[in-house]
Amino acid sequence: MASTMKTMQRRSPTVGIVPPAMIVFMASLAHLAAPCVARVEAAENVPTMDGAVGPCSLELAVNGPDGKPVYAAIIKVHIAYGFGGIRKLDLEAGSNSDGKVKFTGLPAAVHRPPLEFRAVKDDLEGVTSYDPAEECQGKHRITLDKPKNDDAK
Repeated sequence: MASTMKTMQRRSPTVGIVPPAMIVFMASLAHLAAPCVARVEAAENVPTMDGAVGPCSLELAVNGPDGKPVYAAIIKVHIAYGFGGIRKLDLEAGSNSDGKVKFTGLPAAVHRPPLEFRAVKDDLEGVTSYDPAEECQGKHRITLDKPKNDDAK
């Protein structure tokens, strides 16, 4: 019994101890995964509004009068499509801190093109035109300015 007791005391528990080879393996996996995560996060930062009615898309960059990106600008568009423009779709999205927003799922043919994307932030506004029949995958820039007062002549 004494020899059995000594044998039991000599064994050291290995629970909780990670072999060095496993540490190296885990570190190599973390090193490989880090660039992938950064690319995914960068792509997810652009707010996307999906109209789900067609194959076209438009990426917008909203800038202020000073040329800097505008955060939380509201961009709206009214889309009439289908035979005689009987189907209608109103989309609205806000820009991110880089002044960017993306509209996807836009129809390739619209009634009375081009579409007008209107951006508003505080007392600034801007418009860009987009015809999905001419450029299905578009990139445009909207520069916000103070609205011109038509009453002052």
